Order: sequence, then structure tokens, then C-alpha cells
Amino acid sequence: MNGILYTVTVFIWGSTWLAIAYQLGDTPIVVSVAWRFGLASIVLLAILKLRNALPRLSIENHKVSALLALCLFSNNFLCFYYATEYLPSGLNAVVFSLAPILNAFNLWLLEKQRPSGVFLQGALMGFTGVVLLFASQFMSAAMDLGVLKGLLLSILGTYFFSMGNMVSARSQKKEMPLLPTTAWAMGYGAIYLVVIALFMGLPLSVTMDATYLSALVYLAIIGSVVGFNTYLALVGRIGAAKAAYCTVLFPLVALSLSTIFEGYEWTWISVLGVVLVLAGNLRVFGMPEFVVAESARLNREMKKLTDKS
Repeated sequence: MNGILYTVTVFIWGSTWLAIAYQLGDTPIVVSVAWRFGLASIVLLAILKLRNALPRLSIENHKVSALLALCLFSNNFLCFYYATEYLPSGLNAVVFSLAPILNAFNLWLLEKQRPSGVFLQGALMGFTGVVLLFASQFMSAAMDLGVLKGLLLSILGTYFFSMGNMVSARSQKKEMPLLPTTAWAMGYGAIYLVVIALFMGLPLSVTMDATYLSALVYLAIIGSVVGFNTYLALVGRIGAAKAAYCTVLFPLVALSLSTIFEGYEWTWISVLGVVLVLAGNLRVFGMPEFVVAESARLNREMKKLTDKS
């Protein structure tokens, strides 16, 4: 089951970064993100209602949903959407792949779980990879400060996401229902963003362009309702640190799509940077359990064939 959850999450989230790029344009970013999570919340609440799986949540549970809204369904995506104005979508995904390292850092900061020497080695490799990746961008952009702004926004968004991981893991340990909590969190996130939009005097309407609307529906239904819940299910099953391993893999999907659709240009420095980011995360967390189990199974099968021959 863990393998299925990993695979679905990787391919969905790997593709959402390009869909985010298609949402940039006439509609203000705050409004786009509000519509995304407002629609996602309505769909998920409706599904739960039809399945008679929408319990009344406690006050404490609603507080958790509000925290998740701030970390996972609003502020982090404001950062990612604005970052995409300055960076190819695939680079946003690579920065986001530092989430496992930030999760381990937050476990150290909040739960006093001291990092090991292996963690420090992996973190150094990961951050060195990001530096190399963006060094390539700086050189090709003639030191455009927009690239630096995009990088900082992407890192901030990833940190919000990491804090949301901590909140979700704790809530699931308290046996708070995953799907209803997520549905309310998305709704609270949308309300929070609508308030910001109204305060800024922004219209809540969206552009009626087919590409924009297709991206909105994909992000709301597939990216948010399906993708977030498969990921948060992993957090509950195996913990935030191991679940975030999928963020190591989906940059490969995102960069491939960015190369095809956005014309992202590779250099030897950017290739080395991506390799170091992925290797750093692997150094920290190792291979996911389902890959290790599958490798062991294949080894047993090979041994049987060898013994028969």
C-alpha cells in the first residue's frame, strides 16, 4: 500500500508545478490560490457527506485544521506561486525536495531529536546542490535578482510545508480523522486568502481562459484532493520524515515537464546540482521501505533460480 501511495503522490505532485505556471497571468495569485483550495474543500466535503463520513469535529480538531490551513493550504502556496513568476516550475520542485531535510531540522528544533552525522552529511549535500543549481541560473540570467527572490520565496514556502507536516503528524497521532480535517483545513485556507484579497481590494473573479480553468480544476481536484490526502496518509502511516521522501522523486517529473513545456535549459552545473540534492536526501533517509522490500524479494527470486540451476 505504501508503494501505491508513494507512486500516486510523486506523479501528481510532479505535474502540479507546471499547472501552477499555467495559472499565472491576469488573475491575482491570492485569488487563484483561494479558488484552488475553496473548490478542493467543497469537493472533498461533498464526497465525505455522500459517504456519510463527515463527523462533527471537536474545537481542538478545528484549531488543528486552522493551523494546517496556514501552513499547507495558503501561505506556502502563495510563496510557490510568486516564486514561479521568477523561476521555471521545475526549479521550484527541486527546492521543495529539501522538505525532508527541513522536516528533520524541525524535529530537532521542536522535539529535541538531535540530527545524526549522516543527517548533517546529507543536508550539506542537498544545500550544496541547490547552490549549484541556482549558480547556473544566476550565470545564465546575468545576476538577475529575480532569481534570488524566487529562490527565497521557494525556500520559505517549503518551510511552511514542513511545519504543516509536523502539525499533521501530531494530529494523526491523536487519531483526528484525516479527510475531514484536511477538508476543513482547505476551506479555512480559502477563507483566509479571500480575506487577504478583499483587504487588498482585489476582484474575486477569475479569467475564463480554457488553459487557466483546466489548470485550476486539475490543481484543485487531482493536485489537492487526491495528492494531498495520499501524502498525508503516508505521514500518518510512516511518519513525516519518511513520507517526505516522495518529495525527493517528483522533481524529476517536474524538471522533465519543465524541459518539454517551458524550455528549461540544462547545464553540467545544473545536472550536478540536481544529483547532489537527490543524493543528499537519499543519504539522510535511505531508500523507501517499499523499494527495499521489493529489492529483497527480487534477490530471493534470483537465489531460487540460481539454486535450481
